[in-house]
Amino acid sequence: MTPPSFTKNIGRRRALHLPVALAFLAPLALGQTPQPAAATPQITPSTLKNLSLEQLSQIEVTSPTREPTSAFRSPTAIYVLTGEDIRRSGVTTIPDALRLVPGVEVAQIDSSKWSVGIRGFGTRLSRSVLVLIDGRTVYSPLFAGTYWEVQDTLLEDIERIEVIRGPGGTIWGPNAINGVINIITKTTRDTQGTYASGGGGNYALGFFNFRYGGTNGKGLSYRFYAKAYGYGPEYHYNHDNFDSWSGGQSGFRIDWPAGTRDAFTLEGDVYKQEDGERVSLTTYTPPLTKIVNGEADLSGGNLLFHWTRTLNERNNFQLQAFYDRTNRYEPNFGDRLNTYDLDFVGQTKIPWHQQLSYGVEGRLYEGHFLEVTPGLVFYPADRTDYLVSGFLQDDISLVEQKLVLSAGSKVLHTNYTGAQFQPNIRLAWTPTSKQTLWASFTHAVRTPSDAEEDFYLSSFLNYTASGLPFFGRFNPNPYFAPEQLNGYELGYRQLVTKKLYIDIAGFFNHYHNLFSQDLTAPISLETSLPFAPSTPVAPYLMVSAQFQNDLYGDTAGGEIAPEWRPLNFWRLRGSYSYLNMNLSKAAGTAVGGTPANVAGSSPRNEVSFDSSFEIPRKVKFDFVYRYVSALPAVSAPAYSTGDARIAWYIRHHLEFTLVGRNLFQPYHIEYVADPGGPVAIRRNVFAALAWR
Repeated sequence: MTPPSFTKNIGRRRALHLPVALAFLAPLALGQTPQPAAATPQITPSTLKNLSLEQLSQIEVTSPTREPTSAFRSPTAIYVLTGEDIRRSGVTTIPDALRLVPGVEVAQIDSSKWSVGIRGFGTRLSRSVLVLIDGRTVYSPLFAGTYWEVQDTLLEDIERIEVIRGPGGTIWGPNAINGVINIITKTTRDTQGTYASGGGGNYALGFFNFRYGGTNGKGLSYRFYAKAYGYGPEYHYNHDNFDSWSGGQSGFRIDWPAGTRDAFTLEGDVYKQEDGERVSLTTYTPPLTKIVNGEADLSGGNLLFHWTRTLNERNNFQLQAFYDRTNRYEPNFGDRLNTYDLDFVGQTKIPWHQQLSYGVEGRLYEGHFLEVTPGLVFYPADRTDYLVSGFLQDDISLVEQKLVLSAGSKVLHTNYTGAQFQPNIRLAWTPTSKQTLWASFTHAVRTPSDAEEDFYLSSFLNYTASGLPFFGRFNPNPYFAPEQLNGYELGYRQLVTKKLYIDIAGFFNHYHNLFSQDLTAPISLETSLPFAPSTPVAPYLMVSAQFQNDLYGDTAGGEIAPEWRPLNFWRLRGSYSYLNMNLSKAAGTAVGGTPANVAGSSPRNEVSFDSSFEIPRKVKFDFVYRYVSALPAVSAPAYSTGDARIAWYIRHHLEFTLVGRNLFQPYHIEYVADPGGPVAIRRNVFAALAWR
């Protein structure tokens, strides 16, 4: 099938009606007339780029404790990717922005799909990484992980992305076994006025972004946005270009500081997207299996409410509730999922230089699986999952401004597990204001997914010598156990001079109960469809396997990330990430998820270097070099490539940008996923205009 053109896709009313309508109805809903932008605070996201290294080292983050703390003093391997970093990189998607973070592995599979991992275990859905957008988890319980193609917002509105390399389960809960990616958008006070941009090129065929922010003059401020985009196919060696994609998204946010003690936020998004896909369908009737090029129809929306209250100088709390809806209709299955979440977090300062953080959370999932082929079956098709959890952490200042001990644990319970504990203990020593040495021990878990407990996957393998078709089937495991991690980390940060900063982190992780796939039954002769014994078919042979917890082992490695500013208008940054995975398998015959497959899906070495050069108010030039070692399990050779961006302010508010990505080769392979076959990522050149 030839994928539809960008013009056809981007013009479909059903793809864009809801997002655009919401965006332009937002001001009417507020009942207010937009006002001029408020006075700029002393330090805002827009002025972050002008800070010195010493000032940047004092940036506050919320991911380690859910309370603003100094990133420089944090006893975690945290990296802050600012909105300015994202804009100057020239990327157009969140996964591509994450390539800038040390220790994060990003491999593009085709035009709309990525594999993302932190310190190993990179997969299509990133099942070992917890991803949040403004505190809203986007982790799917269906197949365990994050569908990166639908995680989007206006990139211009991202204030920062906080990435924790290493387990974060004590604070954030299950599935943060290898790390946390926390995407934080700007407040509406920092997005006043009009922003519009648009452009296109050889692969990013066309994109348009619009945002407007205003205020009612009484403290309440708001913004609404809309965006549309269309991307062409990547390079296919057989010229079967199936992976074009297009869509649109819009949303709003309202911030209201009600007096000096309370602050309220209400935000929401809707999206519609169509992605070209290639899938394999198993039918049990001739031709038994077929490869289909089709489209995935993806849509959804969310609504989030956040309340922060300061009780007094020692006590405060946050209450957050959100609803999320996702709809996925792919050529081989369909799924609807509703997520309801209520989260309470409090902080209180107690005697002897201690601060307690505590919280409780409840989450409910309601899902429905639509069967398209007998080769993909959820039983039962309707699912209700729940999660309840609570945590307590104490940060103790043993030596004021010098030595801080943090200890705590989260306990959680889901419908698939009993009580699971996720303790951690961390120590940060800051001998001077320019140095921090830290160490930690953490235990974290990944809870079972619906697929591991309730999913049946069949596939035609071949014909036997007797002429009978031979099928394989993966059966779920109702006793699938949570994956477990014990993690040990050590890190050091130093502001060496006013122009040189260095961040070093090392880790050793021990895993057990890791996901595997084992043969569980002898070959049998079947004469009916699975789950439909009254539907006869021609005889076939079946071999069965099951999802198991038979992998275990260790990973070790580290990251080093220096930053140097030789001149006020020139910034140089680099990073090197090393990973060694030593995994083994318990008794049993593996048919998938072998130690070699898991370890071979992540690069052993990654190197990056970027240069940002600026002639004030005139021209900005940015260049990024990347090297990624081979991923043998997914047939991806090592590669080097470079990205470049040049921006010129034609007028005070009008910026012209020219971006080239993957410049070193016409195309290169990053990850081969069956049945998509080898899809190579193209060189991408585009131009854009932006009005700020």
